[in-house]
Amino acid sequence: MNAIDPVTLAIMWDRLITIVNEMATTLIRTSFSAIVRESLDLSVVLFDAEGDALTQSRMGAPGHSGSATNTLRYVLSYHARETMRPGDVFITNDPWHGTGHIFDMNFIRPVFLRERLVGFTYTDTHLPDIGGGGWSATGADMYAEGLHLPPVRLINAGTPNQELLNIIRTNVRINEQVVGDLMANVTANEVGGRLLTGFMEEYGLDSLRPISQIITRNSEQKMREEIEKIPNGVYPHETLVDGWERPIRLCVEVTVRGDEVHIDFAGTDPVVNTGINVPLCYTRAMSIHAIRLVTVPEIPPNEGTTKPMSISAPENCILNALPPAATGGRHIVGHFPTPMIFHALAPVIPDRIQADSGMLNSVSFQGRDAAGRELGAMYFTSGGYGAMAGMDGISTLPSPANMRVTPTEVWENLTGIQVESRRLLPDSGGAGEFRGGLGQEIVLRNTTGHPIRLSFFGRQTDFPPSGMMGGRPGSPLQYLIDGKLVPATGRADLPAGSRLTIRKPGGGGYGDPAKRERAQLLEDVQDGFVTAEGASRDYRVDVGQAR
Repeated sequence: MNAIDPVTLAIMWDRLITIVNEMATTLIRTSFSAIVRESLDLSVVLFDAEGDALTQSRMGAPGHSGSATNTLRYVLSYHARETMRPGDVFITNDPWHGTGHIFDMNFIRPVFLRERLVGFTYTDTHLPDIGGGGWSATGADMYAEGLHLPPVRLINAGTPNQELLNIIRTNVRINEQVVGDLMANVTANEVGGRLLTGFMEEYGLDSLRPISQIITRNSEQKMREEIEKIPNGVYPHETLVDGWERPIRLCVEVTVRGDEVHIDFAGTDPVVNTGINVPLCYTRAMSIHAIRLVTVPEIPPNEGTTKPMSISAPENCILNALPPAATGGRHIVGHFPTPMIFHALAPVIPDRIQADSGMLNSVSFQGRDAAGRELGAMYFTSGGYGAMAGMDGISTLPSPANMRVTPTEVWENLTGIQVESRRLLPDSGGAGEFRGGLGQEIVLRNTTGHPIRLSFFGRQTDFPPSGMMGGRPGSPLQYLIDGKLVPATGRADLPAGSRLTIRKPGGGGYGDPAKRERAQLLEDVQDGFVTAEGASRDYRVDVGQAR
């Protein structure tokens, strides 16, 4: 095709972004589980025929889309391009070649135009169940966590693989939701394939490669330009995070040389005998996410935005776990590379980084609903967003993953578990020139009439969200059953009639609290974000005098 002028390229790229967004909308509208339909635990990516990522949907988890290229290469290592046919859909939930744990099922669909392979669509969603002990961080190894699938055809030239579907049905608890979500992914990929071929026919394209190369080249160039603005150097950081029986030390060293960044996690503690280990694919995705946020957050992720970066970690450290390590709760530790990289770079780009957030968490509920049917549901909760230079943190905003909470009415109808109250927690946001976002308290009462088995994926209990540039930490995470503290990682029973209280952390503050504008502090007190006692304790300001 002829050279593409900048205006036409921008229109075409917007069209490609629209395709992946339409795929995501299809997933949301057709999925059976609230995990996808309400909480948006999903991702969508579009590739050219060579396997280079063109773009991802605006609704999608960075830890998913950041690992999708690895997943496609894994599928192609099992199934050569020449063996693929129109109507094929391949799936895998291999933790080391997917998104880090088996609960995310990955879908790859080859796209053909006039019998010629022109690209691939990709989706993944967190399934409501995959067998084994159910979603938790308590597995001792990968075999205890559920059904593992290598790359295999779920749809063979348009015909569903009924034997595979029967194997999956036999291994999961709520099989209608699971199979319904599988087929929702198939539908979304079908929609993406049709829209992509329609786009190519409209523009008279035989290949996506010319567009892909321009998008990749331009994105890479912009990424390198922004990296070059960071002073050359080696920037280390280490931190302690909540572990299972003891704290875990995580170490990172960010090396900036010209227009490239290398991130190394040498010194990080080894794997543990529970499901909080992290495959390197997930560590890589969250590291890429961090560098993108401080360089080119406005550019949709694609192959070009990853080329200036490299990531390494010692084998079988907890951020590069190898089989057969358990990885069910990999995000408990795997979300930390993002804020660690912020801390490492804070001395040289303080205006671009963010204090720690009260990280997104979830509680898994298993049992029976009020009608006696099998229940499997996840309740996502968000703490306060970390503050930044010039901006207070937003209260109860998810970070670094971006799933949303299931609406109360939907949750109660789905599970029979009542949401008794939700409220912001005063003084939970870390003090600073710019205050951290507030955490929240949620009280859930088991009104099913049956005991419920809970699985917790908590962190930031002993080590709450850190402040930045002199800002104070936010409040810690707490789980309570009938007013009694319970461990934040593991399992517990919620008897019928009992209450689970979730207290989510506030975000860390940014800058010296003494520099906060008194008018802003007074407004915080009037709004109930900061108490008079908190103003005196954390800001050394008597509210009466401030008036």
